[in-house]
Amino acid sequence: MKQTNNGRITILASSIFALDQLTKIAVINFLPEPYHSEIHVVPGFLRLVHWHNTGAAWSMFHGNNVWLAIISAVALVILVLARSRFGSNTGLGSIALGLIFGGIVGNLVDRLVHHHVIDFLYFHLITRSGALHDFPAFNVADSAICIGVGLLFVLSWRSDKEAKEASA
Repeated sequence: MKQTNNGRITILASSIFALDQLTKIAVINFLPEPYHSEIHVVPGFLRLVHWHNTGAAWSMFHGNNVWLAIISAVALVILVLARSRFGSNTGLGSIALGLIFGGIVGNLVDRLVHHHVIDFLYFHLITRSGALHDFPAFNVADSAICIGVGLLFVLSWRSDKEAKEASA
């Protein structure tokens, strides 16, 4: 694998981690009361909130912070060791892995330091009848992981010829 791709992965992962932690520090400072303070950015559509999540996506496995931290750490080690199998030798693969690594580390640090993940982006839609349709609150790390996994799917659909041309 080219050194530049390892460097790209490291720089992107570090940048995502830093952005994730800075946004969470801002949430802690500007929305100090979890579940009770919020900022309506776009009323009826987007709120900045300060919510704690001891589970995984959509609060699945709520209350299992320790196990999820262990699983995250193990997954990170496996992905780092097996990164060449995930296209780390291509530009798209190194970007995907940088996003995933930075996101995993961001949420793992939350689990170890705060004993929960801090979520703050809350998208919702309130219909004219007053019904609420919402998406679970998330953070920068969650976004990076999802985008990175999506890029890995795109990379997996490329033909061998396209992959060789991309890595050249």
